[in-house]
Amino acid sequence: MTVRKNQASLTAAEKRGFVDALLELKRTGRYDTFVTTHNAFIMSDTDSGDRVGHRSPSFLPWHRRFLIQFEQALQAIDPAVALPYWDWTADRTASASLWAPGFLGGTGRSRDGQVTEGPFAVSGGRWPVTVTVDGRGFLRRALGSGVAQLPTRAEVDSVLAMPTYDNAPWNSASDGFRNHLEGWRGVNLHNRVHVWVGGQMATGASPNDPVFWLHHAFIDRLWAQWQARHPRSAYLPAGATRNVVGLNDVMRPWNDVTPAEMLDHTNFYTFDTLA
Repeated sequence: MTVRKNQASLTAAEKRGFVDALLELKRTGRYDTFVTTHNAFIMSDTDSGDRVGHRSPSFLPWHRRFLIQFEQALQAIDPAVALPYWDWTADRTASASLWAPGFLGGTGRSRDGQVTEGPFAVSGGRWPVTVTVDGRGFLRRALGSGVAQLPTRAEVDSVLAMPTYDNAPWNSASDGFRNHLEGWRGVNLHNRVHVWVGGQMATGASPNDPVFWLHHAFIDRLWAQWQARHPRSAYLPAGATRNVVGLNDVMRPWNDVTPAEMLDHTNFYTFDTLA
């Protein structure tokens, strides 16, 4: 059983194995298919139309399936690899361990955001950005420039306390756990982190930055924590609802998986801790 760990507790060998698998997936071209998929859905998901990956109840099960598929691709390269998560309530600065040159590398240079150190710097020749939104073929970051502070533990706890998963109008105006976690309302958790990292993370092509996977692994862990705290609170909507994915509706692009099948993460992996 795959165990997803806090990136701060990874050994040097585990970090190296994760990075090497990312680089190999990139070399084969498979990595960029994930970037393309995410960008396509974030561009097509709208408040008033069909929405699957974002601005909708299926934001969490869709990304859970997306991460599982990505993790399986990494494990086809190295079976020992698991997606780590980034607890941004604890590792809150640009000097946190995940930004070290031997792991994800740091922020970008001031004039163009280019990441110049670490395994994903363009100078190393192993991380060309080919799915672009602005034509620039290198990884970009601007840590802490778009918004000054990452979400706090108290802000996370305030969202985890919300008892209802989602509600009408089932979009970015909804007042429920999913939307407050996604960040369109309230304290803004998920969206704020994307903006704090900046660069490609602030675009639909955000998986160009490997930190995308660590961020979403933590969002997924927060959903699991919410489920444990509210065992009687179900995924909503339960039935067919215009423009959104109900509990037993299939999710694109896979068309063979429903939110109901994604509710129990322990069918696929566990976390080092849910506390």
